[in-house]
Amino acid sequence: MSVEKRTRVVTGKVVSNKMDKTITVMIERRERHPVYGKYLTRSSKIHAHDEENQCGIGDVVAVAESRPISKNKSWKLLEIMESAAQV
Repeated sequence: MSVEKRTRVVTGKVVSNKMDKTITVMIERRERHPVYGKYLTRSSKIHAHDEENQCGIGDVVAVAESRPISKNKSWKLLEIMESAAQV
């Protein structure tokens, strides 16, 4: 799958795969508080398109921004970087 130069690519952990061809990815980042200097963990959840339904909960994935696929979904799965151990 090719990606343009200006496309944003982020990595995150899959927290849900219950929808058909859709995964929910939690992206965490650390940012510094502007006054106190303490590092805070901020997170956001995005919906990404998973064409083959190959992701499982706990997988670390890379997703890229794309055209809107549905109302809430405008990211596509690029690759599974690390698979979670399925018990």
